[in-house]
Amino acid sequence: MNNQSPFKSIVINYALLLSGISITFNLMLFFLDMHYQQAQASGIVGIVIMIGVILYAFIQYKKQNEGFMSLSEALKVGLGISALAALIGVVYSFILSEFLDPDLMQKALDFQMDKMRIENPEITQDQLENIRAMQEKFSGPLIRSAFQIIGSLFIGFIISLIGGLIVKKSRPE
Repeated sequence: MNNQSPFKSIVINYALLLSGISITFNLMLFFLDMHYQQAQASGIVGIVIMIGVILYAFIQYKKQNEGFMSLSEALKVGLGISALAALIGVVYSFILSEFLDPDLMQKALDFQMDKMRIENPEITQDQLENIRAMQEKFSGPLIRSAFQIIGSLFIGFIISLIGGLIVKKSRPE
């Protein structure tokens, strides 16, 4: 019962922290009108933020758990934080795409098409239209939300596995 209480509070507190930092970063991109460009650097920054928050959560969990943390506890904490933060991120994405910038998906698709034209000048208009049609199929809110949650859980699992292997300390038998 003692281990359950730190687990819940750590997951909730650090998921809120991760969400707060990530949403602040994404709002910064929004105000700079860079939120639809999906730049590689912003993705890397997002992953670095996630790594930092999850590893800090592991340290705090160990402090509250007499200095011990198993790999399975690390995975539970990391995936719990990732899942809750992903759900909050889905809500933010919905607010962004429906209220703050209703043209978000159109801007993102246009940006990607322009980028593709520049990188592949030999591409035909017919090929571009086929690619755009396919991208539009995958740009609906449910599919985007599913990809966002799955991506967050996948990255959270990798971070939790590696971080858990680093910080784990088993209780003596």
